[in-house]
Amino acid sequence: MIRLIATAAFGLEAVVKREVMALGFKDISVLDGRVDFSGEIADIAKANIWLRSADRVLLNMGEFTALTFDELFEGTKALEWENWIPVNGKFTVTGKSVRSQLFSVPDCQAIVKKAIVERLKTRYRVDWFKEDGPEYKAQIGLLKDRATLTIDTSGLGLHKRGYRPKAAAAPLKETLAAALISLTYWRRERALLDPLCGSGTIPIEGAMMARNIAPGTARGFVSETWPQMPPHIWKNAREEARAAVIADSRPLIFGSDIDPDAVKLAEHNAKMAGVGEFIRFETKALKDIALPGKSGVAVCNPPYAERLGTVSEVERLYGDMRDVFGRDDTWSLNVITPDEFFEKIYGKKAVSKRKLFNGRIKTDYYQYPGRKI
Repeated sequence: MIRLIATAAFGLEAVVKREVMALGFKDISVLDGRVDFSGEIADIAKANIWLRSADRVLLNMGEFTALTFDELFEGTKALEWENWIPVNGKFTVTGKSVRSQLFSVPDCQAIVKKAIVERLKTRYRVDWFKEDGPEYKAQIGLLKDRATLTIDTSGLGLHKRGYRPKAAAAPLKETLAAALISLTYWRRERALLDPLCGSGTIPIEGAMMARNIAPGTARGFVSETWPQMPPHIWKNAREEARAAVIADSRPLIFGSDIDPDAVKLAEHNAKMAGVGEFIRFETKALKDIALPGKSGVAVCNPPYAERLGTVSEVERLYGDMRDVFGRDDTWSLNVITPDEFFEKIYGKKAVSKRKLFNGRIKTDYYQYPGRKI
C-alpha cells in the first residue's frame, strides 16, 4: 500500500475529494491544497488518467516535523528512496515553505538532495551516480514546520490533456474548467452552454464528462518510465478507461463566441479531444444568443477588465448577460471573474459565491441556480 496526494487549487479540494472517492480510493483526508489517499502501485496510473480537477498526483514518501536543517536532513535520509529511485535514476528537488522556521527554499532543496544521495549511496554502495535513467522529481513541502517529501508521478500538470496545443487569449485551465462544471447542478442529460467559449475548454470538458472520457487517456506521464510501473499497468488502465466511455451518450453542449478565429480554434480542439460531433459551436455575440431549450446550465469565463478589456466594455458584456439570462429563469448561470462589480452590473446577488484562483488571479465564482421545472 502506498500513499498518494492529489494536489488541488485553492477552493477546489472538495471537488477533487469527490473525484477521488468516485474512483474508489480509501483512507481519504483533505488538507489545504491537497487530497491524500491510499492505493496500490497500479493506482498511480488510475489516478493520473482519471482525475479531472486535480493539478497533479504525488507519491507521498513521508512526513515529519523539521525545525532545524539537521532534522530535515535526518528525516529525509530515513525514508526509503531506494524503493523508487534506481541506481541510475535522474532526480531533482524542488521545494516550497509556508509559515515554517526553515524558510530558505534553496537551502532546503540542497539539504534534501544531499540526504537522498547519502541514502542511495549507502543502499547501492556507490559513490557516484550517472543519473542517466528514468526521471524522478522530488519535492520538499514545508507547512508550519511539517515536512512532506514527495515524488511527482504526473510530469506535465494534469491540465495538459493533449487536445489544446493552442489556446485563445487568457485561456482557462482544463482542470479548472472541469471543476467549474462540477460545482454546478449540471448533469449529462441537461444542456450546457458557454456563451463566451474562447478556445472551447468548458464545452469540451463538459462533453468529456458527459461521455465519461477519462481526461488523461491520450497523454503520457513521467512515471511511465519508472521500472516500478511496467507497461502493462498503463496498458490495462487505458483499456479500462476506453471501455468506460458511454458510447450512446449524446450530450447537448453549446459554445459561442464573437471571435470567429476563437470558434474555429474551439472546433479544432473539440475534434482533437474526440468530442467534436457532440458540441455545437457558433460565432455569435452574447447579446444575440438564443438559449437552447429549457433548464440548461451556463458556465463561462468572461473577459476580465484587468486582463482583456476596458471596464466599460466588460460592464456592457455583463449587462448583455443579464438581458440574455433574464429571459428564462429555468437556466442556471455560473460566472468566474475577478471583477468585484459583477453583481452590481448584473443586477442580482449570487446565490453562491466561491473564492477561486484562475492561475494567479484571485476570482469569485458567482452562481445563480435556475428554477426547477
